[in-house]
Amino acid sequence: MPYIGSEPSSGLFQELDALTASATDDYTLKLNGANYFPETVNNLLVSINGVIQGGSTMSLNGAVLTVGATLSSSDTIDFVRVFGNVGTVSTPTDGSVTANKIGTGAITNAKIADNASISGSKLGTGAVLQVKQSQFLGNEAFNNTSYANISDMTVTITPKSTSSKMLIQVMVNGNANADQRFGFKVVKFVGGGSVTNFLLPNFSAGANGGATTSNSGRILAHAIGRGGGSNASTSGQSITLLDAPNTTSEIVYKLQGHAEGSQYLYINSFQTFSDNSNTFAPMSTFTVSEIGG
Repeated sequence: MPYIGSEPSSGLFQELDALTASATDDYTLKLNGANYFPETVNNLLVSINGVIQGGSTMSLNGAVLTVGATLSSSDTIDFVRVFGNVGTVSTPTDGSVTANKIGTGAITNAKIADNASISGSKLGTGAVLQVKQSQFLGNEAFNNTSYANISDMTVTITPKSTSSKMLIQVMVNGNANADQRFGFKVVKFVGGGSVTNFLLPNFSAGANGGATTSNSGRILAHAIGRGGGSNASTSGQSITLLDAPNTTSEIVYKLQGHAEGSQYLYINSFQTFSDNSNTFAPMSTFTVSEIGG
């Protein structure tokens, strides 16, 4: 059939794996060792003993080609070639569809599986990628004069992207048994290494909650103060911080605290643990949310 202009050449043109003739007329077609399923027998060009076979002399059942007669080991199947349906739509060859061939906006929500594992970097700026939380439900009498870890107030998280931000939210409840200063701070360990401190001022609370500031530690810290006595009550202190770790290594965030002198800071309690027996005991929480950057 003549064509105006160039003859259509789109289609699938491949030579299948070699076949060895034997005492049968059925042969399984393969491409690179895997069964191959042509559309019809008319898509095949088959040569046996140097003679091109007519499509009417053969039949096709899935990947099994039946030639016109039973062959023997003395016969030779020269080649089996596949021709796509030239000029018509055919199934693309595996790996042939590139990103440029997919139209902008062609992939919609309806085309994404509900259980698809989508990289956090694809969710966009401001998306919540994961949330980790620890809760301290017990009580602790704390009298460390230097900063030390608060029980159970630790969060371990592995960022999904180096551009992520970590929103840190801490609510810790505590009460002092005397007019004293005591404080809390957040520190972090990256990849199991040494502690990394946040470069923000260090806040401490004076007697009866009066705040003072010092830049000597340059570590983010919040603190509360409370006088002792029978009317002492539990106070809540919050810390909110946005950290930019710039890593995909595991991060461990810890809450640390300190108390002034030999006095006690009671975590999740009133002046003594026994004071909780006739009232509701508070809890402290440490939450870290990864935000897409």
